[in-house]
Amino acid sequence: MPLDGPGLVKALGPDASDGLQTVHTLLCRREAGAFQRAAKTGDDLLVACTQESSLFLELNAQTEGAPGVAERPIRFVNIRETSGWSKDAKSATAKIAALIKAAQLPEPEPVPTVGYQSAGRVLVIGTADRAERAASMLADKLEVTLLLQGGGTLAQEHTCAVHAGRLTRISGWLGAFEVAWTASNPIDLDLCTRCNACIEVCPEGAIDFSYQIDLSRCKSHRDCVRVCDAAGAIDFQRAAEEVEENFDLVLDLNPTPYLSLHQPPQGYFHAADDAALVAAVLRLRDSVGEFEKPKFFQYKQKLCAHSRNERIGCSACIDVCSAEAIRSDASMKGKTGQFTALGSFSGGGIVVEPHLCVGCGACTTVCPSGAITYATPRADEQGKRIRTLLAAYQRAGAKDAALLIHSQGAGTKLIGELGRQARTGKALHGVPARVLPLDVWHTASTGIELWLSAVAFGASQVWVLMTDEEAPEYRAAVAAQMGVAQAILSGLGLAGEHFRVVSATDARTLDAALRAAPAATVKAAATYTVQADKRATLDLAIDHLMHNAAPAPSVIALPAPASPLGGLLIDTKKCTMCLSCVGACPESALADNPDLPQLRFIEKNCVQCGLCATTCPEGAITLEPRLWLADGGKARKQLRVLNEAQPYACIRCGKAFGTLQAIEAMVGKLAGHSMFQGEAADRLKMCGDCRVIDIHSNPGEVRITDL
Repeated sequence: MPLDGPGLVKALGPDASDGLQTVHTLLCRREAGAFQRAAKTGDDLLVACTQESSLFLELNAQTEGAPGVAERPIRFVNIRETSGWSKDAKSATAKIAALIKAAQLPEPEPVPTVGYQSAGRVLVIGTADRAERAASMLADKLEVTLLLQGGGTLAQEHTCAVHAGRLTRISGWLGAFEVAWTASNPIDLDLCTRCNACIEVCPEGAIDFSYQIDLSRCKSHRDCVRVCDAAGAIDFQRAAEEVEENFDLVLDLNPTPYLSLHQPPQGYFHAADDAALVAAVLRLRDSVGEFEKPKFFQYKQKLCAHSRNERIGCSACIDVCSAEAIRSDASMKGKTGQFTALGSFSGGGIVVEPHLCVGCGACTTVCPSGAITYATPRADEQGKRIRTLLAAYQRAGAKDAALLIHSQGAGTKLIGELGRQARTGKALHGVPARVLPLDVWHTASTGIELWLSAVAFGASQVWVLMTDEEAPEYRAAVAAQMGVAQAILSGLGLAGEHFRVVSATDARTLDAALRAAPAATVKAAATYTVQADKRATLDLAIDHLMHNAAPAPSVIALPAPASPLGGLLIDTKKCTMCLSCVGACPESALADNPDLPQLRFIEKNCVQCGLCATTCPEGAITLEPRLWLADGGKARKQLRVLNEAQPYACIRCGKAFGTLQAIEAMVGKLAGHSMFQGEAADRLKMCGDCRVIDIHSNPGEVRITDL
């Protein structure tokens, strides 16, 4: 591939090393000595090739005087399939410089891990034939138990524990599965010696070599019971029982998986055919011991807008999680959030189970408040990568960059396939010079604050590449959030399509999608630092975009229900100023006034969770998804009055103690009540102090407690 060494040095800036002035073309073979000389220096080492990374690591270990990778990590970046193997290769110097700059950034900070411990107890579920076949491939390594579903032929040898019954529940994860089934057949397979006497004597042929009785054919001769007297495996009086056992691993061989999740828990394998069975067996055999994975998320209960006072507001994270790792616990009224012994977090209305979390990050993308944030890497670390990429690209004189976010698995593989086909003369263009790939653990892990920041940093477009590894929920969630981001940019006058989910499973489809025309960019690139707090970054991005695009309108309507931004509409005829909405608001967007009966609001803080609307007893609140930019965007950050009422004065002392509308509504509702007749009705119009005084000055009357 064509490489411009001097051009790269210039593009990388004055801090580029002298070594970049030499262009190596066969570094992994003929010029391996150049790598070894660089390894001996002990300096930071970056290799712009990923194909032979194993070879380079071996060379480093074999090079005398070279530090080990524990002392000096060796990093790798792919500039071949992403840049050099393209029809734009000769004009890709700026892009290559950007990729190198980003690869030189420090590694993300380490995060806590989640541990698993497996002793190798595996439950195999399926027909007798397939279950025993799987057991024969696992028994030398794992402790196997069979749970038979349907017929089939059991082998004569009794080599492992065998049960039969209707599966009712599978829960848990690697090392901690709980499985329940209902056993109702008269033959206990664990007691059965498979002598076949029962099969021989049954006149109806109701027993076959699965050693279970077909009760629809059985005529109750009970000859089978007589011949099984010694083993005692057949008992027609045995009541159906619910059996529950613990296992480390589960292999489900049924045609349809019992856990029909896009992201099943670790340790659960489904194999509907022979190819899948072989693949599952290989993984199961390696699933004994202690394992760990990153704790992909951070959760701040005080920001969560899921529930307050047992009222449900936002449930976006629960709805999008394809692993069912998040569940509601709205009954946590008045309780403080805490971590359980297993490491899950409970409190504030949700429970997040880190053992089930697979790190997709979709919950962080749809969370409007930033209560759940992605941790591998954190948003601020990912933001630094994005800004570094775009800044280096622009410093080299290039423009109209399109950021292509893709997974480290299928996404990387597809981009590599596109590069290879473009290199070998196929009628494909390859990855264009203006497209900057950004690999992530999962494509659903970046959200609106990072996408808008990328545009603020000078990107023309942000594309998210999704293959067939993403769940439908993730596609829908990312597309909905992109709809909000696009509405903001379109409202600000930036022409073109800035955000898109690129769906592709083959190189040709991807090639066509990447050749789209660029969209409009901002006048000046932002220099702010992406924050760990989602809302803070979102505000920084909006402020920069607003001041570097066309003259902004006062209001931009945003699509519901995905919008994390918006205001409230108050029906002042219904609102009694009870202020229950103020207590329900988790983001301090709503506030009262201690001196006057007022309902006040800071629109910037509102996350459109809807808790205020569901809490309002009068149904007086409606959400209004929008971006309010009046007064140059300052108005949305200021406290303003949504509703105010005339104060009601105590009829005894004249002190204001409520609103006219609220007191009149209360008097009206209690007008027919027997306890609020005559002078007792007047107490409803008194402040708390005067009400107590009036009650004690009339001891003969029924005393009414302070309302």
